[in-house]
Amino acid sequence: MSHNSQAGTVTERNAQDSKAVSTHKFLIHHNGDHVGVATSPIAAGEKVIGIFMDDNSEVEVTSKGDVPLGHKISLVSLEKDEPVLKYGVQIGITTEKWEVGDYVHTHNIKTARW
Repeated sequence: MSHNSQAGTVTERNAQDSKAVSTHKFLIHHNGDHVGVATSPIAAGEKVIGIFMDDNSEVEVTSKGDVPLGHKISLVSLEKDEPVLKYGVQIGITTEKWEVGDYVHTHNIKTARW
C-alpha cells in the first residue's frame, strides 16, 4: 500500500521481504511525510526499515548515501523546487531532484520559513 499518491513513493514492507532487512533505523512523524529521521546512522546501500509514528506501520528504503543520526532520508522522489512535507506540513523546498533513499540535508533542501 502506498503512503503517498506521488510517483516514486516508498511502500509498506511485505512480511516475506523482511529477511535481509535490519530493525527500524528511522522514524516518520506523520503518514504522508516526504522524509524520515534517522534514529541511528544509516550506511549507503543499506536496506533499512522506518516506522510511521501515527500508526506504527513500516516502510523499507535502500539508502543512496550515508545518513547520520538525526538527519533525514527521502521517502519520495521529488523534482527541484517542490515542497517538502514533515509533521504533515511544508518544512522546506527541494533545491535539486530527490530520489527515494537520498540523504536530505542543506545541500538539497532549503527552509520554507524565508
